[in-house]
Amino acid sequence: MSKYELALQRIDAAHSDDPNTITINDTTLPYELHYAQKMTTYLERLNPSASDLLRLAIRAQHLRRWEIPRASYPATKIGYHSWRAELQRRQAALAEQICVDSGYTAEEAARVGAMVRKADLRKGDPDTQTLEDVACLVFLDDQFDKFESQLADEEKMVDILRKSWGKMSEAGRAEALKIQLSEKGKELVTKALAG
Repeated sequence: MSKYELALQRIDAAHSDDPNTITINDTTLPYELHYAQKMTTYLERLNPSASDLLRLAIRAQHLRRWEIPRASYPATKIGYHSWRAELQRRQAALAEQICVDSGYTAEEAARVGAMVRKADLRKGDPDTQTLEDVACLVFLDDQFDKFESQLADEEKMVDILRKSWGKMSEAGRAEALKIQLSEKGKELVTKALAG
C-alpha cells in the first residue's frame, strides 16, 4: 500500500467514527465519511489531475469535526469564527499527524495542514483555492437546503450565498451553477447573484 493509500485509509477510518449518519439510497453512512466522499467527487470535477497532497487535504477538511460541536461556542458571530478557527487548527494538526504516520515528510504533511487551514487562500494559492471551491460546492449541494430551512432568515441566507460566491474561483462558480437546488434555493441564489 502506498503512503497516499495508507493516509487516505486512515482519514476515512477517522471519518467512520462519526456517530452522525446519513441515509442515501437505502445506504447509511457516517455523515463525515459521506461529506469527505462528496469533497473528492467535486475535486474530480474541478481538478482531476490534483496532487496527492491536495487530495488528502480535501478528504481531511472536516476531520473529526463532530468532536467540537458548534454549540460548544457562543451563538454569536465571534463565537462562530472562534469555532471555525479551532476546527481548522485541530483538523490540520490531525491531518498532518496522519500524513507523517503514513510516511510523508514533515514538509509534505505541513503542506496538507496549511491547505486544511486555508492558510494561503488570500495569497492566491491555487490548491487552497480549489479546496475552498470544493467546500463551497459541497455546502451548496449537500447542506444548503437544510441550513436554509433551519435558519429561516432570507436576508441572512442571501448574505451567506454572496460571501460564498465571493470566495470561489470562476471554475468553482461555473460548477456551482450546475447544482440542482430546490426552488427556494434557486430563488435565494438568484437574489444573491443579482445584488
